[in-house]
Amino acid sequence: MRFTEIEEAVSPVIGVILMVAITVILAAVIGAFVFGMAGDIQTTKIVAVTATQNGTDSVDITLQGGQDFNKLKNVTVRVNGGHTAEAETPYIGQIISTDGLSTSEDHVVVAANFTDGTAQVLLDKYM
Repeated sequence: MRFTEIEEAVSPVIGVILMVAITVILAAVIGAFVFGMAGDIQTTKIVAVTATQNGTDSVDITLQGGQDFNKLKNVTVRVNGGHTAEAETPYIGQIISTDGLSTSEDHVVVAANFTDGTAQVLLDKYM
């Protein structure tokens, strides 16, 4: 008597498990997009800003321009988490001066609010 052996590449049980797994993954991805779980992706605004130390106790922030400069609502400069200066109607070439620098390394942060309601840090620098 002769026995014939049937060989299959993947057993039917493993095939069913793989198909169920693919279906669950596809349902999760589609559900994430349908129900908004993927979140909103915001684009980074492009605005050029430079900071220079003016003397020993002040810093000058110069607004240079950039692709999204016309969308600026206001700019705030903070030194060491305190001393602030603000520009309510920023324009290209404007210099914002603030004091409050110490003799050690100082943390200067320039933040901006835009007309579309978003906010962004433009410069975060130690001087």
